[in-house]
Amino acid sequence: MKYPVLRSFRKTPRLALLLIGSAFICQLADAAQSHDPDWPCIQRKVPELSLGQIWNGPELPEAAKDWQKDPDISGLVTELAARRVPIADAQKEIHDFAATLTGDKPDEQLTKLVQGLFDHMNAERSQVISGIARYAHNQVELAKRLRKEASELDALRAKADASATEITDRTDKLNWETRIFDERVQSLTYVCEVPTLIEQRLYALAKTVAEVMKKGQ
Repeated sequence: MKYPVLRSFRKTPRLALLLIGSAFICQLADAAQSHDPDWPCIQRKVPELSLGQIWNGPELPEAAKDWQKDPDISGLVTELAARRVPIADAQKEIHDFAATLTGDKPDEQLTKLVQGLFDHMNAERSQVISGIARYAHNQVELAKRLRKEASELDALRAKADASATEITDRTDKLNWETRIFDERVQSLTYVCEVPTLIEQRLYALAKTVAEVMKKGQ
């Protein structure tokens, strides 16, 4: 959903605020069948993933949960999870890491890697989702405040003895605050995609590990 950019309130501030505020609140109402009034995204809200959603390899042993105790695994998880690293480069790092494993049970390290990626990226994704909800809630409150300010400005304009300077100052302030609001709405479009991007990256990395393990059998 796109929102009108409010270029100027010098003529109809109240109407413009009603439009933008109502549009944002309607998006929250229609967003994602999540029954969460603070969820603004078209994407369905899934607060946490399950391991089965991203892993189709062998069952991970209990020992895999100790991945943080292994500095090599912990460091690799942090590197692979970073979205600044192209996915192809991250997948190559997994292959390179697997090539360094020696001994009778190299899969033990790989299962720790999968568990680490899941724990780390699932937590990151959940944090992003919580942040989106707070962001959207703040936007709703801001929209309400801007509409109130626009209504007060309309009332001021109706006064015969109103100060032209005060009207100009308050109009400029309202324009500026609404511009910030609109920019935040546009940013939200990208932010809503981040949980999906994390999920897709996690799936791709886990799939690569599974392929490496299968190849080594």
